[in-house]
Amino acid sequence: MIAKRLANIKPSGVRRIFDLARKMENPINLSIGEPDFDIPEPLKREGIEWIQRGFNKYTPTQGIPELREKIRGYLRRKGIEAEEVMVTAGVTGGVLLSCLALVDPGDEIVIPDPYFVMYEYVVLLMGGTPVYVDTYPDFALREEHLRKAITDRTKMIVINSPNNPTGAVYSLEELRMVADIAREHDLLVLSDDIYEKYLFETGHHQGMGQLYPKTLILGGFSKSWAMTGWRLGFVAGPGEIIQQMTTLQQYSFTCAPSFAQKAAIKALDYDVSELIEGYRRKRDLVYEGLREKYAVQKPKGAFYIFPEAKGGDSWKFVEKAIEHNLFIVPGSVFSRRNTHFRISFAASDETLMRGIEILNRIA
Repeated sequence: MIAKRLANIKPSGVRRIFDLARKMENPINLSIGEPDFDIPEPLKREGIEWIQRGFNKYTPTQGIPELREKIRGYLRRKGIEAEEVMVTAGVTGGVLLSCLALVDPGDEIVIPDPYFVMYEYVVLLMGGTPVYVDTYPDFALREEHLRKAITDRTKMIVINSPNNPTGAVYSLEELRMVADIAREHDLLVLSDDIYEKYLFETGHHQGMGQLYPKTLILGGFSKSWAMTGWRLGFVAGPGEIIQQMTTLQQYSFTCAPSFAQKAAIKALDYDVSELIEGYRRKRDLVYEGLREKYAVQKPKGAFYIFPEAKGGDSWKFVEKAIEHNLFIVPGSVFSRRNTHFRISFAASDETLMRGIEILNRIA
């Protein structure tokens, strides 16, 4: 009965942790990958106003023109001249449409490991083959590893910086190296920039879109403006690809939520730097709280930290943490390795301190 293409598709390990946490009373939950602040009030009011004004119908499939033009200007200020822009139902919608448009059975997609869990499974769903590039122990991109992953079947390289789950931010030298290799082999790059505003060592996001024209840039409003439930993202890049993705969106999502598109116009002018600055402090709190008892890299962005699990088995370690009412995510959800675990520090200071205390106790 079930389609054969689903044979390798498994339920998300992150969702399993979420579901378990919901059943517990007052869990210490450091598993959730969304901001702990609410949508800023002016943006909520903007969305409500458009709902009340009746802007609740379908929009053009590719997004309302005024938002698309606003996104073009936003990218232009970053030094990116996008050939075409479309609005998607979240960045996950953009990833799905990108792979639907680009990945044929047998194509190889290069993915640095660790990685956001969706990349692997959407490639498998299309009949493609994920090819993993090891970035351990410091989660850096190395030219020799990347070159080794390239074959005559390689179609695309996926870059996610700042990175989920590690919090790594790739240097300009690393990104230039990726651009050089992609140019040499005439490859596409999919650049997931959803955490672009969560930067703790530098205030300016450097992405593949500034360095390599054959880049699909994925951005969105879920992390920077806390619009996770409003499901709004965008894709910018080569016009031919965006045109095909727009056609696919006609037959899948139809369009992104209407009122959220209007609110997003205002969001692109709304300064969230003070909210992001609070996450630098949370990053330092967690890192300083764990580094004496755990082998851990200090994150440079996003709101995740990825320590090594005591005992070397992330699932067993997470089960032990759950016994203490602490919810974290095993690293094998995001990696070919089962050696680390992910903490989201998008939580209150009190919750973080309780989590740190438990982690140090069970170490």
